[in-house]
Amino acid sequence: MATKRDYYEVLGVPKNASEDEIKKAYRKLAMKFHPDRNQGEAAKEAEVKFKEAKEAYEMLSEADKRAAYDQYGHAGVDPNMRGPGAGPEGFGGFAEAFGDIFGDIFGQGRGGARGGRQVYRGNDLSYAMEVSLEEAAAGKEAQIRIPTWDPCDTCHGSGAKPGTQAKSCGTCHGAGVVQMRQGFFSVQQTCPTCRGAGKIIPEPCPTCHGQGKVKKQKTLEVKIPAGIDDGMRIRSAGNGEPGHNGGPPGDLYIEIRLKKHPIFERDGDDLHCVVPISFTSAALGGEIEVPTLQGKAAIDIPEGTQAGKQFRLRGKGIKGVRSSYPGDLYCHISVETPVKLTEHQRKLLKELDDSLKKGGSRHSPGEESWSDKLKNFFSA
Repeated sequence: MATKRDYYEVLGVPKNASEDEIKKAYRKLAMKFHPDRNQGEAAKEAEVKFKEAKEAYEMLSEADKRAAYDQYGHAGVDPNMRGPGAGPEGFGGFAEAFGDIFGDIFGQGRGGARGGRQVYRGNDLSYAMEVSLEEAAAGKEAQIRIPTWDPCDTCHGSGAKPGTQAKSCGTCHGAGVVQMRQGFFSVQQTCPTCRGAGKIIPEPCPTCHGQGKVKKQKTLEVKIPAGIDDGMRIRSAGNGEPGHNGGPPGDLYIEIRLKKHPIFERDGDDLHCVVPISFTSAALGGEIEVPTLQGKAAIDIPEGTQAGKQFRLRGKGIKGVRSSYPGDLYCHISVETPVKLTEHQRKLLKELDDSLKKGGSRHSPGEESWSDKLKNFFSA
């Protein structure tokens, strides 16, 4: 049978190490060699080291077992030898450390006789903020009103009615957690009586109803960065709901909602707009003015421009939060058909139409092509 290594050597601590140093050393080894963190060929070796570290911690974390080990060595804690400190279970120290370690890994509150009552991080809050396209492009500073919690003035944060005080929970004895043993393992759960607080309040404060805090409103300064887009979030650390039992507060997330713009539509860093022009401007061409977020700009309309023609203005879009250069502005031409014509205007249009028809397909190449496609379709 292989000789067991010295428990202090296994944990890498001196023989005069404190309880905290022993626990810290075991946590480090347990997280490093836990089976869930080691796969493949390294799994077997990690499992052996994990069990070795666990056994060392079981013995050195208990004062009586440690004393027996220091005096008699492995024989003093071997249950087969029935030496001092040996017992039928002997896994209490491991169970408590096991709960602490994996509570730390997965972000759960810590508790138990050694860790004290459980603490919990506060919930995150969400705030929807509407901004205009211009504000999103240029950025802005804004003030928002959010809920906050202040200590109750009546009970000064104790949660108890003035003249009374909270009492230690009789179920968990102030630990905030209870343990249930199943064989070698101990399952740690939040105390059902005090819900992790470690205390109960026989006579709650009439103002805060035992919470020790009251809900109020506070004004928060928020900086909206230039280029922010719809759906993006801004994190304000520590401005969420307060934690429980001294835990840290949550965060506030400000969700951006972009207002509908009367002219532009945003597509990432690019902008799009529809520019209506008369059919005479489309036929004759010329220069027209179009809007941009930076002011007016001019584009040249070529003679014979068709509906749906797209013009691109480079750099006239939005410079996004993570972009090095601004996007572009795309102007989509919409040719307007004249309405509410006078008789004289109708006569002029009729004369123009007759003149265009005499010119044949050179005036309306698209119409001629369409007619040919229809003939081929129906003759097939």
